[in-house]
Amino acid sequence: MFCHVAPRPRNAEATRAAILEAARERFARESYDDVGMRDIARDVGVDAALVSRYFGSKEDLFIAVLNASGDKTRIIEGDRATFGQRMAREAIYKEQGPGKLEHMLIMLRSIGSTKAAELVQRNGQDRFFGPFEQWLGGPDAPVRARLAASIMMGVFIGSELCPDDLTPDQCAAMEQRMAAILQALIDG
Repeated sequence: MFCHVAPRPRNAEATRAAILEAARERFARESYDDVGMRDIARDVGVDAALVSRYFGSKEDLFIAVLNASGDKTRIIEGDRATFGQRMAREAIYKEQGPGKLEHMLIMLRSIGSTKAAELVQRNGQDRFFGPFEQWLGGPDAPVRARLAASIMMGVFIGSELCPDDLTPDQCAAMEQRMAAILQALIDG
């Protein structure tokens, strides 16, 4: 008597999500040029052809990872009059822990690659700076958007690199100063 084992049910959505997660982890740990489609496939336990079937090229997979990492338009939700305060509060009192700066880490690891840097720049313009500039409005919106983003990124990175040794009063002062700078950029 032979036993028939039913094949494992296929779940395209779960497989696609697992591939995307493995790619995100790889791109966060390694440079773009060092990550291969076979490596990602091996991490998930699938054939490399399946990764290509779901995402196309490595470039397409990288863009999918960038698009899935972080909510890039969230900062333009809410009242413009409270933008500085909201962003300063988030930057100063954000939750600590692994993965909070992962999107930025993926971008930083990728700038050494000409191809990846181009993809990051195009993705950043299409999904972050373009909408942010449009939301800001005015002839110098691109300048104001880049300054605001640079300040926010700098504070986020700095908070990860520096010890949390500020007193509550110092944190409040930092939040107040940052909020004023950001709001001045938003108000033009």
